[in-house]
Amino acid sequence: MSNTKQNTGQPWKTDNWFVSPWNYVDEVTRDFRPPEKVKIHDITLRDGEQQAGVIFTKDDKIRIAEKLAEVGVHRIEAGMPAVSPNDEAAIREIVKRNLGPEIFAFCRCMVPDVELAADCGVDGIVIEIPASAHLISEAYRWPLEKAIDLSVKATAFAKEKGLYTVFFTIDATRTDLGWLLDLIDRVSSEGHMDAFTLVDTFGVLSPHAATYFTNKVRERVKKPLEIHFHSDFGLGVANTINAVLAGAEVIHSTVLGIGERAGNTPMEETVLAFLTMYGIDVGINYGKLNELSRLVRELSGVEVPACRPFIGDGAYTIESGIVTGWFKNAFESSPTTVFPVNPNFVGHEPPRILMGKKSGLDNIEIWSKKLGIELSEEEAMEVLKRVKLNSHDLKRTLTDDEFKEVVGEVKAQK
Repeated sequence: MSNTKQNTGQPWKTDNWFVSPWNYVDEVTRDFRPPEKVKIHDITLRDGEQQAGVIFTKDDKIRIAEKLAEVGVHRIEAGMPAVSPNDEAAIREIVKRNLGPEIFAFCRCMVPDVELAADCGVDGIVIEIPASAHLISEAYRWPLEKAIDLSVKATAFAKEKGLYTVFFTIDATRTDLGWLLDLIDRVSSEGHMDAFTLVDTFGVLSPHAATYFTNKVRERVKKPLEIHFHSDFGLGVANTINAVLAGAEVIHSTVLGIGERAGNTPMEETVLAFLTMYGIDVGINYGKLNELSRLVRELSGVEVPACRPFIGDGAYTIESGIVTGWFKNAFESSPTTVFPVNPNFVGHEPPRILMGKKSGLDNIEIWSKKLGIELSEEEAMEVLKRVKLNSHDLKRTLTDDEFKEVVGEVKAQK
């Protein structure tokens, strides 16, 4: 599938989505410089597991890796082999299964970490080093030169081992940019680096600064750029979009957006925003997104808000009488008149119509037909009135049985 704007004449409106045409006007897009191809580097099994309380067993990791491969992600970061024997065993097994995507490991800038990753048989590594003076001196309590020396030695060793090496600078967005760029230059020239990751460890970058960060690094670094942004201010998706539009080409994301503190950039919203609003197709199977998210929910124990875009249980649920009217009149012939993305396109269950305080006569009509109930116009109005009162008092929507009980009460008064 193409990673460039779809030549449909109306890329904002297809059978599967309907977004704003303003997204595609020249005044909006003329400064965009996306790469020819955008890849997904999934980090659910490593950074996603760093969310407090989330534990993936070896079997969990294998199941998720298999599903990620089905979805079509380009890379799977299978874990950090130095963390535990179980993590190492999971990485080895995922490599052995030859699932299709490239398999990467995460390493500290330490030669033994790199050696262990290479022994696991991975295609490449993401190798981290603290990049802010305050983090190095206060959190690690290292002299600054130690961080540089470790980076040079470990990345040079990675090259010896034939590993594709992605250099990853922790807390890059709160450091001096000149110092960061000098560090990258030294590692690239004295050690080894196949790609560099733009890292916003604490999610403190603004969308405009994400563009600035990407542009400044591109001026100095003639290597592919990858993106690893967190969502502490809820800006992971927006920042990732801006970095790609400025030329970065590999997105580090997690299923559900799980990860340290407030989480990482969520894959689901990110890839669908690119596809529908920017015409950039990363080439995955969008119809399996809900299947994948349900598996990760089950194995991680993470609760997803019902209103989460595309994957929340209530993302395509309607209670409002007005919107139920839209659904009744338009959904069957034109799903994207009612929802910006067709639920079938992302593998979500069909829309559900609820019965509650905000419902209207169209809800009554749909429920009556579903339950085989016949109501006169007068009865329908009385049922709706009682439904609203009951829902208000219960502080929730009604069940089928509760609705039937209301109907029975109304009919008994005749």
